[in-house]
Amino acid sequence: MAEGLRREIGLFGAVAYGVGTILGAGIYALIGVSTGKAGNAVWLAFAIAAGIALFSGLSYAKLSSIFPSSGAEYVYVKESFGSRFWAFIVGWLVLISSIISGAAVALGFGGYLFALIDVPVAVGASALIIVMSMVNYLGIKESLTLNVILTLIELAGVVIVIFMGVGFLGTVDYLHMPNGLSGVIGAVGIIFFAFIGFEGLVKIGDETKDATRTIPRALILSLVITAVIYVLVAISVVSIVPYQDLAASTSPLSDVALVASGEGASLLLTAIAMIATANTVLIILIASSRIAFGMSVRDALPDILSQVNPRRGTPPAAIAITMAASLLFCFIGGIELTANVANFTIFLVFLAVNLSVIQFSRKGRNMGRGYVLSAVVGSITSLAMLTQFSWEVALLSAVMTLAGAGVFKLSEVRPALS
Repeated sequence: MAEGLRREIGLFGAVAYGVGTILGAGIYALIGVSTGKAGNAVWLAFAIAAGIALFSGLSYAKLSSIFPSSGAEYVYVKESFGSRFWAFIVGWLVLISSIISGAAVALGFGGYLFALIDVPVAVGASALIIVMSMVNYLGIKESLTLNVILTLIELAGVVIVIFMGVGFLGTVDYLHMPNGLSGVIGAVGIIFFAFIGFEGLVKIGDETKDATRTIPRALILSLVITAVIYVLVAISVVSIVPYQDLAASTSPLSDVALVASGEGASLLLTAIAMIATANTVLIILIASSRIAFGMSVRDALPDILSQVNPRRGTPPAAIAITMAASLLFCFIGGIELTANVANFTIFLVFLAVNLSVIQFSRKGRNMGRGYVLSAVVGSITSLAMLTQFSWEVALLSAVMTLAGAGVFKLSEVRPALS
């Protein structure tokens, strides 16, 4: 099938796709929590997070040029280590991270909704997940035009914030770290959430001209462009509103607009933030249900998850289970805990992807010295970031990983009983 795809995407198109994929609701939802840890130096945390993302991104780019098939992380680990169990665990963690990411972004939506009407954050988040799951079930697919429009709206919001901050530049010490460098590193653990999605760029390799050169270059440019935007937003917000106030806010960018330009601008930013978070939740719910569907097709999850409604063309059971799991995480903890668990699991996935590159090299495959070195650095940074999370986050992630191991064992027994 892949050979039938037309390679029409050039460097510009790939970069545009990459920026659109990375730039999402994370900046709207997590900028407040992050400033509470890093203070005025939150911009530095964004820069560090971009660097970490780059190393793992290059491993994705290399592996996707070798294995362009669907399945991505599952295929990489299975082919490199020859273990169906560990491949399943990595696929399971991708699914879990996606589900939890949806809950985290929905909580961000709930925070901005709370700023408009006095509705508990978790309730607003849950309502959004239910509505977007219904949209997912109906089989509504976003057209390219709609996707571009929504991305431009998200981009417009952050550009507005950047311009608002111009008149306030130089009013604070941008290296002030109330919790020291450890606070900045702690913020990186949260902020990395805003970069999740860059790995999706490798999935258009089959439709990209000279993909082995174009995709890595597009990945680097996409991360650099997004990082510059995020850094400028971070500098602007702490210039306008004290970091302590941002940390305590459920709608930080709305508060920034209120101080800088008044009530009208605040309402505009609230609306943009809600559009951005709602759109991201829909995309994540669609992706999560497709991951569950795909794992079911490969007999890794129960058959019911791969059943498709013939009229709608959507998998109702997969949609229902991912919706229920996302709702659960809305009430387990606040946005910081939820985002941290999503990040912890994705760092485990990135570690596995980087180790896959190293393992292929050890087995004699020519992976390229630069890619192997990048994978080594990516492995080290992923391990280092895993040490920055609280024991609660590590425990929750461990429990979910063990649950995945249990599901794998059941999937092994199921064929023998049928």
